[in-house]
Amino acid sequence: MRIFAASLGTETNTFSPIPTSYANFEASFAYPPGKHPDAPKHTTAPLYVARKRAAADGFTLIEGSCFWAEPSGTCGKADYEMMRDRILAELEAALPVDGVLLGLHGAMVAYGYDDCEGDLVARARKLAGSKAVIGCEYDLHCHLTKKRVSNADISILYKEYPHTDFLERAEELVTLVLRTIRGEVKPVTSLYDMRLIGFYPTTVEPMRSFVDKMAALETSQPGVLSVSFGHGFQHADVPDIGSRMLVVTDDRKEDGDKLAAALAAEIIEKLDRLTPKLLSQEEALGKAQARNDGTTVIADTSDNAGGGAASDNTDMIRLLLERDVTDVAVGPVWDPVAVRFCFTVGKGARLKLRFGGKSGPDSGTPIDAEVEVIGLCRDAMQSFGAAKTKLGDCAAIRIKGVEVVLCAHRNQALGRELFTNVGIDPAQKRIVVVKSANHFRDAFGPIAKEVLYADGRGNVPINCRSHPFTKVTRPLYPLDPRPKGQFIL
Repeated sequence: MRIFAASLGTETNTFSPIPTSYANFEASFAYPPGKHPDAPKHTTAPLYVARKRAAADGFTLIEGSCFWAEPSGTCGKADYEMMRDRILAELEAALPVDGVLLGLHGAMVAYGYDDCEGDLVARARKLAGSKAVIGCEYDLHCHLTKKRVSNADISILYKEYPHTDFLERAEELVTLVLRTIRGEVKPVTSLYDMRLIGFYPTTVEPMRSFVDKMAALETSQPGVLSVSFGHGFQHADVPDIGSRMLVVTDDRKEDGDKLAAALAAEIIEKLDRLTPKLLSQEEALGKAQARNDGTTVIADTSDNAGGGAASDNTDMIRLLLERDVTDVAVGPVWDPVAVRFCFTVGKGARLKLRFGGKSGPDSGTPIDAEVEVIGLCRDAMQSFGAAKTKLGDCAAIRIKGVEVVLCAHRNQALGRELFTNVGIDPAQKRIVVVKSANHFRDAFGPIAKEVLYADGRGNVPINCRSHPFTKVTRPLYPLDPRPKGQFIL
């Protein structure tokens, strides 16, 4: 048995001011065949799992290239085509194959390609042939298009947001692909479009129970192989954005359709309770200042690098300084130039520094202040579930009672190492401001007496009505009155 595995992933915010090129992938990771490190990564989990299981499960793994870039703006056409064609050439060289495993994010957009993953999967199907079993793992913030799902035998999404289950889902995918190749199951997909977009953290109710229910159905419901809820990615102006329910059954299409529709109805019924209460930055800070019983974590959601924002907006920092707030830590702020200046003067030095506010109108204006450099760390990393992600060189600065972590590699707040790398203990702070929408919850939730979600003027607003959509298929809630859902497959 021969199985080919490769990966291509990024999350494209078409409203982001930061264009995406191959250089962005090289800065994050770009591995040629056989060079993937022996460590799990989110979009490369199917390859990583297959590598671990090949000998025991009796198959030969042919490894292809793996690419990932931090979320940002639309990818260059030639850059996407180069990576796509490299993977396809590697697949062609590996033929014949019994199976294809693709680790994909699912929200990649390039100039000329609104559905990069659909394009890649369709081309892989043409090369591999109709008998090869194609399995794809996606981030739940993906666009579940008909093209990509119909050209694969099995599509599986992360269930958790934060995405702490990427390895478990990869194990599930590899198992189902092997069972399909062996003729033990015949996967059939039901895909239901709910005609809405939303924000669904899974660490709190009612989404917590819904995720547990999806997992339970996979073991308790006869013939159900996999259940996935595609949250969708609302910061892309492409036709197929939106929340979609995906059910894979063992040749039970009618049962799969009924289950997908029922689960979609449950989400719609709970919709008003699924999204955390959004506060203005002023409201969030006021609530945090009113507490005196531990750490309050404020999510600066709209300047989230994980959704394609620059992560250099200065509005919250300026507000903290204006209100003379002390005992507060903020991070990460992306500013490679300011980081370099801090390393030049060294820890303990004071300097007049301009930082933040550089990428565009949504970044606010730069802050000019005399700061003290209180911590430095080369090639910093932070934890995200079983994975480690880059922060690059980091510098911590103090302005009055506000401590700010500056990073050279643009990333969102994921693990507490963001702060501890440079000598700041976030658990000892009265207020911690993290630039993230929800991925911070796994690491920062345990130290927080309260978590508040603040909406600012970054270009990743949770309230997506402010985006100037032109390509999105309408009607779509909340841009329009709530329409009826429909089956895509």
